[in-house]
Amino acid sequence: MDMLRTHPCYNEEAHRKYARMHVPVAPKCNIQCNYCNRKYDCSNESRPGVTSEVLSPEEAVSKVGYVLEKIPNLKVIGIAGPGDPLANEETFATLALLKERYPSLTPCISTNGLALPASVQRLYDLGVRFVTVTINAPDAETGAKIYGSVLWEGKRYKGKEGAEILLRNQLEGIRMCHELGILVKANIVMVPDMNAKAIPELVRLVKKLGAFIVNILPLIPVPGTAFENVRGPTPAERKALIDE
Repeated sequence: MDMLRTHPCYNEEAHRKYARMHVPVAPKCNIQCNYCNRKYDCSNESRPGVTSEVLSPEEAVSKVGYVLEKIPNLKVIGIAGPGDPLANEETFATLALLKERYPSLTPCISTNGLALPASVQRLYDLGVRFVTVTINAPDAETGAKIYGSVLWEGKRYKGKEGAEILLRNQLEGIRMCHELGILVKANIVMVPDMNAKAIPELVRLVKKLGAFIVNILPLIPVPGTAFENVRGPTPAERKALIDE
C-alpha cells in the first residue's frame, strides 16, 4: 500500500519525511472514559485530546489548504476529536470535502470504536484506509473500571453492560476494517491498577482480528476526571509490559 509509505503514524521512515495535521471537527462523544475531559485548551494546558477551537467541515478543509501551501510535505489529515469522530456527521462531511479537493492527501480516523461497525463501509467509500481504535479492555469486567458510560441507540449504559456493548462493537469494527483492507492501529491506555494485567490478552485479541499496530499509552491523570487521582504507569512498568 503506497499510502503506508507516507503515513508518519504507521511508518517510522515516513515520520521523518512527511507531515500530518489534525482537524477538530467532531465535538460530540458517545462514551465517557474515566480518564477523559473533553474541553478546549488554554494558555496553561495543551495536553493531547484538547483543542483551541472546533472547526466546521468547510473551515477545516480551508485550513488544510492553507497549511498545505506552507508545508508541501503534508500528507496525512487526521480526525480524532475532541469527541469521537464517528458520533459526528461533520466528520463525514469533512472527509467528503477532502476527497473532492485534496485527493492526494491521506485521511485517517481515531475512534473509540462504538460506532465503527456501522461506519466502516462509509469510511472506506470516502477514502479512509487508516483507522485507530482506542480499546482498553479485553472483557467487560475490566472495561467497567475504565468507562463511565456508553451511549448506544439512544440509551445510556453503565458498568459491565455498557462495557460489553462497547467491546463487542470495537472487536467487530476491527474485524470489518481488516476484511475491507483498512489498516488498524489499536491504542491501549495503560492504567496500572486496573487493566495492566489484562493488556497482554487484549494485544493477542486485537492482533488476531487483524490489527496492524498496537500502541500502549500511559494514563495521564487529568483534573476534573474520575481518574484525576489515579496514578499513571512508571516508565519501568510500561517498558516491562511492552517487552512482554
